[in-house]
Amino acid sequence: MLILILNREISNKKKTQKLNKDLEKALIEAGEANMAKSNFLFNMSHDIRTPMNAIIGFRDLLEKYQDDPLKRQDYLDKIKNADDILLSIINNVLEMTRIEQGNIEVNEIPSSIDEHCENLDAIFRVMMEEKGIEFTREVNVTNHYVYSDVAKVREIFINLISNAYKYTEKGGKVSIIMEEIPCEKEGYTTYKTRISDTGIGMSEEFLPHIFEEFTREQNTTDAKVEGTGLGMPIVKRLVELLGGTIEVQSTKNVGTTFIVELTHKIADVNECLSMHNKAIDPCVFVGKRILLAEDNELNAEIAKEILKEAGFEIDHAWDGRECIQMLVKADSSYYDLILMDIQMPNMNGYESSVMIRKLTDKQKAKIPIIAMTANAFEEDKKEAYRCGMNGHVAKPIDVDVLLSELSKILNK
Repeated sequence: MLILILNREISNKKKTQKLNKDLEKALIEAGEANMAKSNFLFNMSHDIRTPMNAIIGFRDLLEKYQDDPLKRQDYLDKIKNADDILLSIINNVLEMTRIEQGNIEVNEIPSSIDEHCENLDAIFRVMMEEKGIEFTREVNVTNHYVYSDVAKVREIFINLISNAYKYTEKGGKVSIIMEEIPCEKEGYTTYKTRISDTGIGMSEEFLPHIFEEFTREQNTTDAKVEGTGLGMPIVKRLVELLGGTIEVQSTKNVGTTFIVELTHKIADVNECLSMHNKAIDPCVFVGKRILLAEDNELNAEIAKEILKEAGFEIDHAWDGRECIQMLVKADSSYYDLILMDIQMPNMNGYESSVMIRKLTDKQKAKIPIIAMTANAFEEDKKEAYRCGMNGHVAKPIDVDVLLSELSKILNK
């Protein structure tokens, strides 16, 4: 009996020791996570303030020198650049949130590898030349058309090339080499892409942490480069989501190379060509009447100016309830389309759409409704369609995207 009691006490002691070690490990990990998030918030706060200061400063200068066309254009260009940086920071945070919540899906369509490479070239060549960076690309593939998630593939490579651009000084080099390598899966092909630069590189100690969230080897102040430390984790997650691999090679003060391998189902050229959007005919917009539901005065003003310039006639409702009232009072064919914000007082966009689809006037009940909202997650799009909407456009408004969506809906 005594031996049994002793054995039980020894066993309990071992369990207690293991529990203490587990708790200690969890405490350390929690501390490290909190430190990483604190560093992230510090960097993000600084990074957001940087473009915001530029926007405010150049806006003040624009007001002062608005009669000088050269200065005016220069200030507008710099404000646009600051806008892009700020939006990129916000998008990275939102994208990581979507990925962590599992609210991201693969949507593959027939696409052209040549077009993909040309688009990347168009985005970066002028930037590289203006900074004095030699920019080269080489494409060696046999299969030029594949099924791919164009948006995610583009995001992966824009992140990687942006980093190469940001961390490479004047006189440096950035190169993209894409080649087709053997693939064991029948009907599929694998592309291996190397993105190399002669930039500042990374230390051997930092390399194992390159894909960790909120992590940067240098903060914005030290490196003089905007960023939150989320770009590389997003790239890693997207590559893995697409079933690919990514590796990095880097030497401090020598340069960095990222190697991405992605496997795609081979597509037929005719499948790809059929996916291309037809050119937008501006005549289709002239005289069309849109009912805009938007509670924010500034957003409404911007939307109305864009739409009027395209040829639309606009009526404005301040919330979902007023939108329905205006639709009910109008003749059945008076409005051609509704642009609906989601977050509105009294009645939001989702609720309004559901009620419109239940109207007794069948023509009004079937009116096309497009969500135009800052609710830009994939689940927001699904909710919009579930409530009976026909399309979804994210804010801030991209004019080309908005007009393309309107053209697609009106041409149906």
